[in-house]
Amino acid sequence: MKTLFSTQHLVVFVLAAGLVACAPRQEKDVNTDMVNITATASGNAPTGKAPFMKLEKEKHDFGKISQGERVSTEFKFKNTGGSDLVISDAHGSCGCTVPDYPRKPIPPGGEDVIKVEFNSEGKSGKQEKTVTLTTNCEPPNIVITIASEVIVPADRGGDGHSKDDGHGH
Repeated sequence: MKTLFSTQHLVVFVLAAGLVACAPRQEKDVNTDMVNITATASGNAPTGKAPFMKLEKEKHDFGKISQGERVSTEFKFKNTGGSDLVISDAHGSCGCTVPDYPRKPIPPGGEDVIKVEFNSEGKSGKQEKTVTLTTNCEPPNIVITIASEVIVPADRGGDGHSKDDGHGH
């Protein structure tokens, strides 16, 4: 008799737990004030509402630099759109290209810079590297480019190691 009583309690408990788990959850309604979507379903941004990143330049050429030299530049930009511009990520096309970008939202009319450093260690010849910015603009990915010609010093071979003429000099 005791086993039957325990089994009945177990069945009641399992049924009650199942009913509680399936009950509708009380969540807040999502409204347009909570979500900032820059594009409509048609893919077009609402006029005057979306952020827009206007860059002073999209490419910078460092010219000729010596192998091993670190150089940097800044890409100035302005938010000419109608809402805050947010850069959520910036990454270089290789480890030699390191971007530094603003982490705070840029208000409409606001200006800021993206700094890009290039390390030419182990590089030679013409170089062209990119930085891809992930933003809340439309389109969301913006690409900026740096270029240079890395000159290998006369005392180094093309592989970046010192030349040896075989005479111990």
